[in-house]
Amino acid sequence: MKKLKKLFGGINITWPKLIIFAIIAGAYTAFMAILPIAKYTSFADIAISLEVWILFGIIIIMNSKSALDSATKCFVFFLISQPLVYLLRVPFYKRGFEIFHYYPAWFICTLLTIPMGFIGYFLKKDKWWGILILFPILLVLGGHYIMYLTETVSFFPYHLISATFCLLSLLAYPWFIFKNQKLKFASMAISILIIIAGSTFVAVKGRVYYNAIIMYSGGSEGMTFDDTYKVYFKDKTYGNVYIVYNAQLKEYVVDADFAKIGKTELTIESPEGDKTAFDIDIKRDTYNLTKKQQP
Repeated sequence: MKKLKKLFGGINITWPKLIIFAIIAGAYTAFMAILPIAKYTSFADIAISLEVWILFGIIIIMNSKSALDSATKCFVFFLISQPLVYLLRVPFYKRGFEIFHYYPAWFICTLLTIPMGFIGYFLKKDKWWGILILFPILLVLGGHYIMYLTETVSFFPYHLISATFCLLSLLAYPWFIFKNQKLKFASMAISILIIIAGSTFVAVKGRVYYNAIIMYSGGSEGMTFDDTYKVYFKDKTYGNVYIVYNAQLKEYVVDADFAKIGKTELTIESPEGDKTAFDIDIKRDTYNLTKKQQP
């Protein structure tokens, strides 16, 4: 607990330390974005969402010596780390430097760190207005919490670590930022309400599905079929699968609404009762389909 508390005001962040911090953060983010095994996991979320970068920003703010110091250090940190994320990914991106097309949104965020770092410094004053400064941050984290919790509930255990990180951040920031007990508990109450509201929203909304065309008649799988055929998963908990006519492709297709990740068997059955089975390995935004050997 003491080590965590030190992050919120007990570190002397000199300019050399800040630059090293920015380089490490950028290099780690690029590595997680490049690493194939990290794809679609919580470890790669740092490359596309804000929750960890909010933590980095708050650490800088809470360890700054003035509002100007906070603003300039936040700006320089993001100005170094974010372009580095894309630069290190260039050799691994098939269109090379075109990956920087994704950078403008992060550059806007980088510019916004100047006013946010300046205003954020006043969290250290331990005054009632600190709650107003912290509130938008809590709302952003709440939105991320909902997004990741939906993913976890729908495709467990995907993004479980990110959902947990957002939840803990919502509780940790009020607790460690404020020393005044009234401010601490008031902001904690806001965080708890956000967590309850977000969790309730996900529970009411329920699981999400992702849709994909698995195959089309006359395709590479060597199957010809129409809407007189049946198609089904061996384990129906993996979602719904059906044959429909696709006007764009001008062919009948096997369409699926996947409900969870894992492996099961897909069967196509002709009107005469002939069956063709496929092994299907369902992942978050893709799948692998392999025709089973007929006995």
